[in-house]
Amino acid sequence: MGSFYGARLALAAHETHFLLRSDFEKVRRNGVSVCSPQGDFHVRPKCARLPEEIGPVDLVLIGLKTTANSEFGRLLHPLVGPATAILTLQNGLGNEAQLARLFPVEQILGGLCFVCLNRIEPGIIHHIAHGAIFLGEFERWPEPRTHDIAGAFRHAGVPCTVTDNLARTHWEKLVWNIPFNGLGVAAAAGFEALDSPGSAAWVGRHGGPCMTTDELLAEERWALRVRQLMLEVIAAARALGLDVAETLADKQIERTRTMGAYRASTLVDFERGQPLELESLFMEPLRQGRRAGLPMPMLSALCAVLERLDKTAAAFRIKSGS
Repeated sequence: MGSFYGARLALAAHETHFLLRSDFEKVRRNGVSVCSPQGDFHVRPKCARLPEEIGPVDLVLIGLKTTANSEFGRLLHPLVGPATAILTLQNGLGNEAQLARLFPVEQILGGLCFVCLNRIEPGIIHHIAHGAIFLGEFERWPEPRTHDIAGAFRHAGVPCTVTDNLARTHWEKLVWNIPFNGLGVAAAAGFEALDSPGSAAWVGRHGGPCMTTDELLAEERWALRVRQLMLEVIAAARALGLDVAETLADKQIERTRTMGAYRASTLVDFERGQPLELESLFMEPLRQGRRAGLPMPMLSALCAVLERLDKTAAAFRIKSGS
């Protein structure tokens, strides 16, 4: 995600620095290539291993997995000056609040990316579809700089809309993220939702391959679970006072049918043996829904399955030394 949007900005002649870890050598040597139905392109951004090599900037785009949020202080302080805007493009809830413990609230923005893409290998991004960003201030009304940043994205060929309610927009994206990220992993890793409507139980079955978005929608049993989870997330958002329409579920499902066999990010992380983004994508929405008075039985069951899988994977990583 960071490579895709950073490459778009670099292509539009913005001075763009990539802070990289494992991808550093390949991107420094070969640049970033994006294969896209909107047209392939290649850029050679400036690259750094340490934030101190870059120094204070006008805008920081955060594309880290939320499992690395403990690194915020180390990575961001050298990049942030008094006038720096900090924009997190990460999944889920709570990321802006974590940033606000380190930096003034007025410097923090959140962005929701509605995009289908995968990193094929270091420096090579496969853009499949979509790409719009919804951008907003954390706990504040949009500022002139919010519209300036949105304009920079649009100039770079990225559809970008400013939202006056970042919290609502976060929940609107969770309506998609929770079922397609969660069920794609849980269904494939040896668990299956019971067929009785509204059941919160999960039963073991023989594990199979992970399920892509089209596979989840093609099988009636799983398509039903997708929709039920969506409606549960919408109910939680509405209980929190956010005006998220119930019709969003059907709109998101129809939009997803245009994506083909898309592998959601949690599914990719699971297949690679990487930690899952449990806190931001699943646990925090569950906590907020419960605080609003909703038990959220399906999400609760899904969280229990994903926690178990993540702990098992973590034990394997420790044992194998990876």
